[in-house]
Amino acid sequence: MIEGLPMAVPAPGLPARVRIHEVGARDGLQNEKAIVPVEVKAEFIHRLADAGLTTIEATSFVHPKWVPQLADAEQLMPLLADLGGPGVGLRLPVLVPNERGLERALAHGVREIAVFGSATESFAKANLNRTVDEALEMFAPVVARATEAGVRVRGYLSMCFGDPWEGPVPLARVADVSRRLIDLGCDELSLGDTIGVATPGHVSALLAALNQAGVPTEQIGVHFHDTYGQALANTLAALQHGVTTVDASAGGLGGCPYAKSATGNLATEDLVWMLHGLGIETGVDLGRLTATSVWMADRLGRPSPSRTVRALSHKES
Repeated sequence: MIEGLPMAVPAPGLPARVRIHEVGARDGLQNEKAIVPVEVKAEFIHRLADAGLTTIEATSFVHPKWVPQLADAEQLMPLLADLGGPGVGLRLPVLVPNERGLERALAHGVREIAVFGSATESFAKANLNRTVDEALEMFAPVVARATEAGVRVRGYLSMCFGDPWEGPVPLARVADVSRRLIDLGCDELSLGDTIGVATPGHVSALLAALNQAGVPTEQIGVHFHDTYGQALANTLAALQHGVTTVDASAGGLGGCPYAKSATGNLATEDLVWMLHGLGIETGVDLGRLTATSVWMADRLGRPSPSRTVRALSHKES
């Protein structure tokens, strides 16, 4: 066990508990230049579960041509069978791009999926080779079929705050596409700051705009990148608005392969340190989580960018 936790000093107006949606195994590893062996991925996910994370995005059922790092989805899922069974209490969502991806996921007994859309036309074209409208049309039968099968659906929405081609994204634009994803039947919406340009006031304004558009706060999660060091500040602004689902990546793994200016995701350890300091329950053992990220960093051959991982692993040594 690695020692070290902040003193808990609760702040008023914040949720009592936050669910961390861990994306390191999917969003993180898909951006690695080298292919991580499937056995290492499976052990990574088992270690994350052992650290207390209850939602771990496992992989993506996308065509291997587009994301070769996750081409082993069919091989990975059986290695996680002991984690996703009835009564286990662990959610193992997977990303699916289309109906074919959904079919592959359902064949492995997946109970939760995610679709990945864009608030901007430029990124929709770069990432999906479709317009925003065409992407939503593609998602409609996926969401409908998943819902019929009793599968929970998350809708990712990228470029919610800024786009490298289009610049700042109007609040009304994000609110409109968000509402359309909810109307398709998505159970949850994850707002992505794909290039990390959001600031706390912008976060608060966007969440208010979504509420005004009929998207309730309880269906919203946030997904911040730390390009300008704002991810934790932006997370706090979201918590103050009532958001209780926060995406993060163990060790700060990942970015976005189709957005060159994107840097890593918010590190799960950095998030947990802040939440514990605020007296907010997460169910996560920070020592075990840090040890897991150190273990994965060793396998990737580089140190973790997470400040908390570096601080706690230095204290241990």
